[in-house]
Amino acid sequence: MRHAKQLIMAYLAIVLAGITPALLAQGKTEVQWLGQAATKITTPSGKVIVIDPWLTSNPKTPAQYKNLEALGKVDLILVTHGHSDHFADAPALAKLNNVPVYGPAGLMQSVVALGILPADQAVRFGKSGTVTPIGSNIKITSVHAEHSSELAYKNPATGKDEVHVGGEPVGFIIELENGFKIYHMGDTGVFGDLSFIGSYYKPDLILIPIGGHFVMHPKEAALVTKTMLKPRFAIPIHYGTTPQLKGTPAEYISALGKTPTKVFAINPGDKLEF
Repeated sequence: MRHAKQLIMAYLAIVLAGITPALLAQGKTEVQWLGQAATKITTPSGKVIVIDPWLTSNPKTPAQYKNLEALGKVDLILVTHGHSDHFADAPALAKLNNVPVYGPAGLMQSVVALGILPADQAVRFGKSGTVTPIGSNIKITSVHAEHSSELAYKNPATGKDEVHVGGEPVGFIIELENGFKIYHMGDTGVFGDLSFIGSYYKPDLILIPIGGHFVMHPKEAALVTKTMLKPRFAIPIHYGTTPQLKGTPAEYISALGKTPTKVFAINPGDKLEF
């Protein structure tokens, strides 16, 4: 009887954490796209990583996820750069879950200096740096992105809008417990060292921006996918949120043509298992 109670308690803990027993048993990774670049990753051991959380004011985020509590437990937040459509809800989500935000060193420096988050919740690391904040078997490496990273801030004392140093933009290579590698590219244009990232890190799954104007357009994203990164899987992101982001998954898939990469053109809120 005591053993049965322990099993029930363990099962309830798993359910409350938002992890299905099937996911754990199969060593699967769950990836949920929430619009723009916002992504929730649940690792095979049940750790939850949220990347670029712009949710509450994101027009593409499903209504239920505009309440940050709907994400459930979160173990780590990653931010690729300082623009509000990537950083906006990171401080509130960090405070809600009492977890750190990891991101570009310059951005986190401004976040601490402005009092947005304390230093233990705004952790600095730089390109080629690898961190293991949620266990040594989950490795997160910061890599180059071709973009900008200003931090917009409304000064509570004056009520005026200010712009502060946001460091340099990055992408993240996330290597999970089972060796599966996810490359969240954040916002980026094309740059030659994407070939190095593809050959050295060998990502299994890429989350690749395709909207154009501020990031790669679909034809550029297709070129990067086919000739530089060569992943097994791709999820197009960062499109359709504003009028400028005109690129579509259909254009991306058409430009890819025949390729071994399997593309998942999912809707915000959808989940995939790998």
